[in-house]
Amino acid sequence: MAEHAEIEIVRHFDPVMLPPGATVMMAARQMRSRNVSAVLVTEGDAKLVGIFTERDAFSRVLAQGKDPVTTTLAEVMTDNPDTGTPQNTVTEAVRLMQAAHCRHLPIVHEGKAVGMVSRGKFRGIDSKVATSVSV
Repeated sequence: MAEHAEIEIVRHFDPVMLPPGATVMMAARQMRSRNVSAVLVTEGDAKLVGIFTERDAFSRVLAQGKDPVTTTLAEVMTDNPDTGTPQNTVTEAVRLMQAAHCRHLPIVHEGKAVGMVSRGKFRGIDSKVATSVSV
């Protein structure tokens, strides 16, 4: 599959989006029902303000003894995450994730969250990019 064709799929992907006031429990239930490992935290008309991942649930909630029923995403999300655009190629998206040391890259278009790329979807490309990056 061509790089631009793959990123085109992402452009039309329907990511899980929740407001900052949603609880960790709500996010976990949405993540389980949609079989995803991250939620985009948005305000208003899909304005991205953060991201909440499975890793955040473990390290920022469970490991710290916080109650997922009362803890809001605003308290434990990653604020203002690095983002990509629908125009990025798959290789560019993987490089952005490598540079940011993250597994999920929100895709933003005209100020709105429109999708998300997960590094696990591009395992073969990920290793090729790693070997082609000059140090």
